[in-house]
Amino acid sequence: MLAQRHLRLDTLVRLRWLAVAGQSCAVVVVHAALDAPLPIAFCLAVIACSAALNVAARLLYPITYRLNANAAGLLLGYDILQLAALLYLTGGLENPFSILFLAPVMISATALPPLTTAMLGAAVGSFATLLALRHLPLPWPGSQSIDLPFLYVTGVWVALMLALGFIGVYAWRVAEEARELSQALAATELVLAREQHLSALDGLAAAAAHELGTPLATIALVAKELERALTPGPHEEDLKLLREQVARCREILRTLTSLDEGGAPFETLAMRELLEEIAAPHRNFGVALDIRSEGDARNEPVWPRNPSVLYGLGNLVENAVDFAGSKVTLVARWTDDRIDVDIGDDGPGFAADIIGRLGEPYVSTRAAGRDAPSEAGGLGLGFFIAKTLLERSGAQVSLSNAALPDHGARIRIVWPRARLASGPETSLVGLDRAAPSAAT
Repeated sequence: MLAQRHLRLDTLVRLRWLAVAGQSCAVVVVHAALDAPLPIAFCLAVIACSAALNVAARLLYPITYRLNANAAGLLLGYDILQLAALLYLTGGLENPFSILFLAPVMISATALPPLTTAMLGAAVGSFATLLALRHLPLPWPGSQSIDLPFLYVTGVWVALMLALGFIGVYAWRVAEEARELSQALAATELVLAREQHLSALDGLAAAAAHELGTPLATIALVAKELERALTPGPHEEDLKLLREQVARCREILRTLTSLDEGGAPFETLAMRELLEEIAAPHRNFGVALDIRSEGDARNEPVWPRNPSVLYGLGNLVENAVDFAGSKVTLVARWTDDRIDVDIGDDGPGFAADIIGRLGEPYVSTRAAGRDAPSEAGGLGLGFFIAKTLLERSGAQVSLSNAALPDHGARIRIVWPRARLASGPETSLVGLDRAAPSAAT
């Protein structure tokens, strides 16, 4: 999709003032200094129209106002019409200043969409053709007049049309390349900013793992002592759940401190095993997890135990469980070309005002989730980290809501299998090695 292009009104106003000054000087000099007969009153009236338009623009709009393509095209069309009227009064295409027809088209070619430029070019061609056939005599000093041959006028028309096409296309191409380079630089800066955020969070994760290790060990010890003292009894299930959650916290901290290690090189998981491992910590929260695999079992992908992928998918599943009404679905599909993982829930879905910004730091909907306190939400870093880690592995992450009458959020993660496969066994070893190209 093409980006919306705008042109500053101040730019057109300044250029039009320059044109007014130049046209006024040319008319006055020809009439007064060269004593050439021309309809001075009509010429000054045409020039005054442009001056009045500039004054009105200054009074009605602020200096920083930006015109959309249609409005800018109309103003440039007026400039073509005004120049055509002035040339009609002063010799048509016999007037050497007819070359100024190129100016509005050049401005449009560098700043406005190609369709607008083409319409302005067609207007110039139409007016130039009319001026080649009908115009007042060319002002000339003294009483004598000059009549240029029609063949010469035809040559001027041909030269003007060729210049219009060549210079217009050239200016558009140069401006388009500059815009593409600017957009590429902006995209690169965005990727670098995301990586900077993630690098800073790596240090925070290591510090958190170090600081939380001792309190978790104390909680685990107290939980074990309480279990010995109070079981069997009514609190047995609660103590079991407390012990499991402490173990889960320890596993999360180990994962955070090993994100850059790439996992053990000989430890691999089949696709179904990977999904089961990701879903296992979330099965005790009253939400059913439905795991399905759709693909040829003989061609099932085999993954390394990559902490980046495990953490990224695990975080997305955790979010789905938090927001689900009663069920979360994990569906894995694979072909010879790609691997898809779809995560869906039956909750309220993504809010319309946030779905476009999810994945940026500090954008969160956590406060609306299950058991989340109303006075505090998440920082929005979990989804950002998960998305960035998955994209490092070469995945594309897309978000959507279920089509009516269904409801809930849908997240699709897609890996190109040919790129990530390391051999005929379709093993996906080497996900982290693909990170630099994925980031670009």
